[in-house]
This record gives sequence, structure tokens and C-alpha cells, in this order.
Amino acid sequence: MWPEYRTRFAPSPTGLLHLGHAYSAITAYERAQAMGGTFLLRIEDIDTSRCHAEYEVAIARDLAWLGLDWPRPVWRQSERAVIYASALNQLISLGVCYPCSCTRGEIRAALSAPQEGVAPQSYPGTCRVRAMADAGPNDAIRLNMDRALGLLPQGAGFVEDGPMFTGRHPLNADAMRADPGDVVLARRDIGTSYNIAVVVDDAAQGVTEVVRGADLFEATFVQVLLQNLLELLTPSYWHHALVRDDAGKRLAKRDDARAIARYRDEGLSPGEVIALARRNIRR
Repeated sequence: MWPEYRTRFAPSPTGLLHLGHAYSAITAYERAQAMGGTFLLRIEDIDTSRCHAEYEVAIARDLAWLGLDWPRPVWRQSERAVIYASALNQLISLGVCYPCSCTRGEIRAALSAPQEGVAPQSYPGTCRVRAMADAGPNDAIRLNMDRALGLLPQGAGFVEDGPMFTGRHPLNADAMRADPGDVVLARRDIGTSYNIAVVVDDAAQGVTEVVRGADLFEATFVQVLLQNLLELLTPSYWHHALVRDDAGKRLAKRDDARAIARYRDEGLSPGEVIALARRNIRR
């Protein structure tokens, strides 16, 4: 069992933080404060081609300006490749992985012409017959969802404490076979995936509750599946509503008009920025 409440804010340094990030970070920080626990900052920079040091500096500056604090040193996923490789090898040893050479174009073409009587999936299973012994340097590694689900303990699932999806959510095998299907566990250009990195790091850092946006709720089911396969503890989850623009779209990092740094430069106080984020929450 974990000794104390722990949560984290885990942005990717691919752009400036915006109002949505401010709301998510503040929500996690306030949860930790209310529980007498710890708020962690983690940098999710496995995609080194898109991540830049200046954005990591900006992340720390913006969060500190908002009044947040966190233990040092900060974990960076780019420094933990060996750990993720070990987790992937553990999954491979379970017989639930296979190499995949399909391009995105080939996958789109296969999905546009499904076989008669076969339900469309996120991945059509073209490479599912391949063995890991045949893996080449340019292959991605996919999870054989059907085999993985067969190893799940009865009643596997997770608890959602947030107001949007409150309750216990069991893993539905039929639903997961169809969507997300055979997810990628390691990309050919990165060597791992978000799903492996996040579950390994949450467990290693003793995260007891994951606080994040509702857009990541569906990803939780795959992550809980991986936690079970890797024999990691499953935290509870708190998915919050999103900050949206006037058209109802969730914010993206390319939306510099909503960047925390821009509001700061315009003379708003941290409290005013936080209040603005809260006013723009939409379910």
C-alpha cells in the first residue's frame, strides 16, 4: 500500500501551457493540499523530436508563477528509456505482443474496406500473425488485445473519484477488442509509448490518484490493463471537465492566445488567470 496521497501534473514540453493546463495543474495541486499529500511535476518528453528545453523552462516558470511547488529533481521520461524497455520485455515475455510494419496509410486503407462479418477496429490486425522473433528494426510493437484480456484477473477495473465519471469501471473485454483494439506499445522512432511510460512512472513515483482531463478518460482502460499485466498497483482516477474556447473546442498548445505567459505579460495576476480558467470549464 502507498503511505500517502500523491498526484502529478505531467505535461509535454511541446509548447506553452494554456488555461487548460493551468486548471488541470491547480486541480491536482489543490487535491494534494486537501489530502495533506504530495504534488509532483513530471515531464513527458519521450517524443524528443517535438519536445524542446525552452518549453520545459517555461512550464516550470508558469507553474511557479501560479503559486505551485513540487519536489525536485523532476522526472523526465527521456531519461528512463531503459526502464520502459524492461516493461516492454516483460509484456513480450507474456506472449501478448507482436511486431507491426503497417504504415498509417495501409491501416486507413484496410479499415475503409473491412472484411464481411468483421466489426471495424482501430487496427485491423494485419500483422497479428507475426511472431516477435521476426521483428525488424523498423517495426512498431503492438499489444495483442485478445491475448492480453485473457490474462486479466476477474473483476479488473478502476475507481473514478472525479465528479464526471464517479464509480467503479470494470474493463469490458468486448468493447476493448473493438476500440482501442491492438494498441501500439513501442513506436519505431521512440522505443516506447505514452501508455507504457505513464503506467510505469505512476507506479514508480507512488501516484495514488491520477488527476487529468476528461479527454483522457478512455485511455484509462488500456492503462489499467497494462498495470495488471505488469503487476503494478492501480491508482484511483479523477478526470475533470475541460477548459474550452467560445466555440466549445478544447484548447490546444497552438492556441497561444490562451497561453499563461501571455496573460502574465498582459498584467493579469495568478488569481485572475486561475479564475479565468475556471470560468471557461465546459463539460
